[in-house]
Amino acid sequence: MGALSNLYDPDEVLWTGCPCGLHATMFEHQAALASAEKGSRFYCAETTPEMSGVEPVRIERGPRLGELGGEDGLRALSAPVEQPEQLDWKDQEKVLANIAESAIMKGIFGSDMNRRNFLRAVGGTTAAAAIASVLPIEKAIADIVDAKGALEKTDLNVGFVPITCATPIIMAAPLGFYEKYGLNVSVIKTAGWAVSRDKSLSFEYDAAHMLTPMPLAITVGAGSAATPWTMPAVENINGQAITLAMKHKDKQDPKQWKGFTFGVPFEYSMHNFLLRYYVAEAGLDPDQDIQIRVVPPPEMVANLSAGNLDGYLSPDPFNQRAVYDGVGFIYKLTKEIWPGHPCCAFAASQKFIDETPNTFLALFKSILDATTYSSNPENRAEISTAISPKNYLNQPETVVKQVLTGRFADGLGKVRNEPDRIDFDPFPYHSFAVWILSQMKRWGYIEGDVNYKQVAEQVYLATDAQAVMADMGLSAPEATYQSYEIMGKSFDPASPEAYIDSFAIKRG
Repeated sequence: MGALSNLYDPDEVLWTGCPCGLHATMFEHQAALASAEKGSRFYCAETTPEMSGVEPVRIERGPRLGELGGEDGLRALSAPVEQPEQLDWKDQEKVLANIAESAIMKGIFGSDMNRRNFLRAVGGTTAAAAIASVLPIEKAIADIVDAKGALEKTDLNVGFVPITCATPIIMAAPLGFYEKYGLNVSVIKTAGWAVSRDKSLSFEYDAAHMLTPMPLAITVGAGSAATPWTMPAVENINGQAITLAMKHKDKQDPKQWKGFTFGVPFEYSMHNFLLRYYVAEAGLDPDQDIQIRVVPPPEMVANLSAGNLDGYLSPDPFNQRAVYDGVGFIYKLTKEIWPGHPCCAFAASQKFIDETPNTFLALFKSILDATTYSSNPENRAEISTAISPKNYLNQPETVVKQVLTGRFADGLGKVRNEPDRIDFDPFPYHSFAVWILSQMKRWGYIEGDVNYKQVAEQVYLATDAQAVMADMGLSAPEATYQSYEIMGKSFDPASPEAYIDSFAIKRG
């Protein structure tokens, strides 16, 4: 076939042999045609225009070839049907997709004759729809085009903790995003991040939903043996809150929290670092004036209800679930502390990327695709339904929907409308990593000299994300570093040590 051929034109010659399937070559077909008693719509043409200087012709049904001559004979000839969209060799992905689809159609029809008869009978549009209804042709093409080579493995285990931050990783399973890229992914519910980290380090998980500080901590050896880890994409921005027990409705000033016990989901979490940042700005030392405990997210509400916690800075849906159960109120959304802060991430070992690069690329694209879908507010209600069941979040759908749509009860009698309560933006800015490393250094989780830029660029795959997002037709920022304003204080990623030194409350 010509790589630029229109597959749904019944007059195109696609495969070897002749158009009718009865002759070994086009020469034999033309010889037979010349002696035919009737005309034929079959024609001989090079379907790649650049390869031929001769305009192809088609002989229409009508008078026999020998009956007309001269100008009348020429008028009996007409040009073939034009392609609705002319492919261009410059668009290599579309050309590859066209070749892939041609191979699939050859497997279906076997010969041009069968393909042409079918197209003439039902028309190109109907034919395409009919084929797609019985064969996932788009998925098959995606497998060939997007993987850029054979997938080294297709069955994957991806761990997740049941929170709304993991929305893209979770919903990619029931809504078919993994399958679209040729993958069979088992998304495995995990109680907390210590378990998720350990299962990732033992390679029980091929990839996992992690907190954005975790790949940095794993790489530098904070809390575990140092192992090269990567964060190809952020899962969500915003999406957390400080929730207080109902008995503390009168304590709206954080200066009144001295002696409180707070829960966070993991030491190496934005929740821990944002809580520390917030109370320190109010003049409280998070290691002396309050107590911070690590509590797995699914256990947050029960501990608040039992009085074991005065509050928590937690991922949703457990802030909204505390309101739903009447045991707590939403004191502050974390977007009010740092608008657009990162929270959770799609993470994988460097080993997984090196050993299965095509599989990694397919998985990366499926996550980016799902994250883009999640970012559209119009899809949030559908996603809420998809991820609420027991095997995923195991939460009332109304709780999840309030989180994802941003229209929610706050537990104090108000209904708030905050569309950006949670959002989904996959780009892993290097400056996110530098800020997180600065807080790890500030609070004594890492010590000594830190090469912030080197670690950030080794772990957060921002430049890879730029390339893959561009390949998928998604917009990606040109710069991988940004400055941030957090509670009135400026952060310059080029000066992390000066930033740490500017705080009155810190370790060391």
